Amino acid sequence: MKTEVYSWRVSATRKAELESEARREGISLAGLLEQITTVWLEQRRAGRNGDEAEQAALRKRVMATVGKIRGGDPTRSQRASELVKEIIRRKHHKESNAFRRAD
Repeated sequence: MKTEVYSWRVSATRKAELESEARREGISLAGLLEQITTVWLEQRRAGRNGDEAEQAALRKRVMATVGKIRGGDPTRSQRASELVKEIIRRKHHKESNAFRRAD
């Protein structure tokens, strides 16, 4: 038994079209609206299921790569400060040598 009421405004033309279709089908206007909304909702859900399946597949592929950066040196993050200092030292040394050659 249906107990919920839903109300919305439609144009006079749309109302007449709905009533005409309900008569042609031999059902009440409420029955026609129930059919229309059921079909519409089923189509929407079916369309989203494809999207949801695709999103799940994408998430699975992305999550397989999270935290798996290949760098060759497993201690690099622990030695970051030391490595940056070495890069700066080399750059400074290279610039110093270039400056000496220019003189």
